[in-house]
Amino acid sequence: MSNNAVHDHGHGHGAGGEDGPSWTRAAKLLQDAAPITTPERASAMTILVKWEPGDPGTPPHRHSGPAFGYVIEGAVRFELEGEPERIVEAGGTFWEPGGDVIHYQDGNALIDAKTSFVVTMMCAPGKPMLELVDDEELKQRAHLRAPRP
Repeated sequence: MSNNAVHDHGHGHGAGGEDGPSWTRAAKLLQDAAPITTPERASAMTILVKWEPGDPGTPPHRHSGPAFGYVIEGAVRFELEGEPERIVEAGGTFWEPGGDVIHYQDGNALIDAKTSFVVTMMCAPGKPMLELVDDEELKQRAHLRAPRP
């Protein structure tokens, strides 16, 4: 789900080569997620999140559509349902498919520095951009969570 697959879309972006016009060298591919499912008539929102040192972040939640993020500074503790927890450092990216998948963690992995990231989320019409998951559902789906470190 959050693995970054690399695809050649034929645009020349992110190739990293020294040849060709400057516009083909100006962009660096950071993340290419596929396949994605976007809710029909989805809206999109880009937000800047700033966590103080050690902030655990948003409680377990989900989004109705995919979300794509880029860590500006610090390090994000990131965990999606079915995947092991990982740390995404500044300059790194993450994505989640949205829908039913629970996003367990997005907090600051650092206890002595701030962390900030930008995330663009797509949302189904009439649904909240972020929906918290209650304790009962977390218990029911515990078998879907990757083993804890």
